[in-house]
Amino acid sequence: MSYVLDNLLKNERVVYEARVHWSVYLSWKSLLTLFIWGWIQRTASEFAVTNRRVMIKVGIVQRRTLELNLGKVESIEVEQSIWGRLFSFGDIEVIGTGGTRELFQRIGDPIGFRKAVAEAAEAHHDVHADSHAAPGAAAASLAAADPQERLAKAQEMLDKGLISPEEFAQVRQRILAEM
Repeated sequence: MSYVLDNLLKNERVVYEARVHWSVYLSWKSLLTLFIWGWIQRTASEFAVTNRRVMIKVGIVQRRTLELNLGKVESIEVEQSIWGRLFSFGDIEVIGTGGTRELFQRIGDPIGFRKAVAEAAEAHHDVHADSHAAPGAAAASLAAADPQERLAKAQEMLDKGLISPEEFAQVRQRILAEM
């Protein structure tokens, strides 16, 4: 079983997965080891975005992992060469609050990974905004927002897998209680 699936928390779901790009087979190290090095890199690396955090694992014997809560992700930097843009691969640097910087190379679809992190972070923020807002600010935002629009947005987030059915039920219950 994979590292990501083994380490999911209760009500946590994977919303996006990425892999090391197939171009890793084109390196000298891979060619000299009859492509075994490329195969190891691809199978031993996992990149996932869940509804709660970013999870990355690289390596088999010597393992390097990164698990960063979505609220602690400051940005995802993407660097792509011309070949990377043509064949959809590049390097990502995950930057967390407090200056944490982690570089991962030759990721397939790095733009998609960055987009998935942004969408999951926004969904995570939206679901938990009511519990973290000041009582006056929460009441003002609830009065200003149309309950039907909020319910539709929550349903859309559930359909995309960004929130769990339990989280949807909680949001739905709060919205219905306000009506």
